[in-house]
Amino acid sequence: MRLILTGARCPGDIAIEDGRITAVGSFERTSEDLELDCDGNIITPGFVNTHHHLYQWMTRGRATGCDLFNWLKALYPVWSKMDAEDVHLAALVGLAELATSGATCVADHHYVVPRGDDSVFDAIADAARTVGVRIVLSRGSMDLGESKGGLPPDEIVEDTEAVLRSTEAVASRLHDGESISVVVAPCSPFSVTPELMKESATLARRLGLGLHTHLAETRAEEQDCLARFGRRPLELMEEFGWLGEDVWFAHGIHFDKSEIQLIGRMGTGVAHCPSSNARLASGICPVVDLREAGAPVGLGVDGAASNEAGVIFSEMRQAVYLARLREMRPDALSAADGLSMATEDGARCIGRTDLGSLEPGSLADLAVWAADDLADIEDPVTALVFGPERRVKHLLVAGKLVVEDGVPVGVDLRAIHAELAHRSKRLFER
Repeated sequence: MRLILTGARCPGDIAIEDGRITAVGSFERTSEDLELDCDGNIITPGFVNTHHHLYQWMTRGRATGCDLFNWLKALYPVWSKMDAEDVHLAALVGLAELATSGATCVADHHYVVPRGDDSVFDAIADAARTVGVRIVLSRGSMDLGESKGGLPPDEIVEDTEAVLRSTEAVASRLHDGESISVVVAPCSPFSVTPELMKESATLARRLGLGLHTHLAETRAEEQDCLARFGRRPLELMEEFGWLGEDVWFAHGIHFDKSEIQLIGRMGTGVAHCPSSNARLASGICPVVDLREAGAPVGLGVDGAASNEAGVIFSEMRQAVYLARLREMRPDALSAADGLSMATEDGARCIGRTDLGSLEPGSLADLAVWAADDLADIEDPVTALVFGPERRVKHLLVAGKLVVEDGVPVGVDLRAIHAELAHRSKRLFER
């Protein structure tokens, strides 16, 4: 039985069957078709959030005047106290909020695993099933503590071999490549040993999994890499085997021109996190140059401890405006470019070709936006990206409603926010 989304201002009617788009525009109907009234609404592909830290919903509004390294030092001790129940609740809230802002697929980079308890990844996967969105579950890790020259405290890093064993086990029990995709994701050059970086690349390619890490986020990171290794961050990644279409980096702010060209040639992706980068004063990603070089650039919210809004919609406009400021050109990025980064470019970034478009054959992950207040703006995409921030009217994943009339179907958002506030308070009192 088909589901027809009818009457949309853009792109017109959409037919869905067996979880995929089968037709767009004008097509014949049958008496057995089900209809979802989208009269005057704007329909887009569901947004792909290419970088997030769901657990950070527990620690919003802290260290608000710090740069990245000092922000991490302030929060590592708090994060070390979180258990799997905390992580599950934070993921429920974070994913529900992201869903109401249009996200149908979320790449969550979870790298704090105190005591090696990798049940936190099952907790995140369970939250994604409950909310109904797709999750790219990045099995993050840190094995370089302060005593060995790293940034994180020793008590929250893991043993290198234990990380690799756990990563393979997590992938074995959770990865299906459709609703849950496990990715190998050591945290960053300043919290991970070269051994873990190299072995992670080997493991990922043996298992056919993607690779993800933070890179070139701050000048301090660059200086740290030069001091310890005599190489810039991307040079290290190239040496470790971390370039290719199966890799995407979070942030990617401080690349030089030759590095940008290399990233583009290799088809390596970048998750651009404009609001978080501004909050931490890290810099502005060279989005225009990366896109021109051929690199897929998606959008990331980053953690809600460095982007307290925790939603994806506003990152489109923020990305466009910051690119124009960086380039000092009003034509540097368009509204359509902003939407593309949130959808098809983000899908490319995480290695998915079946998401991010409204073409027949694509998965029916769709966001429906009420647009009565935008009728005076001729171009629907401009109206959506440059207009007021909004939440979805409906959100569908594989043709199933996960947000209906603005309300998440799988969770009571008000109730879990209240529980989160309670657990967060306890966290700081422990």
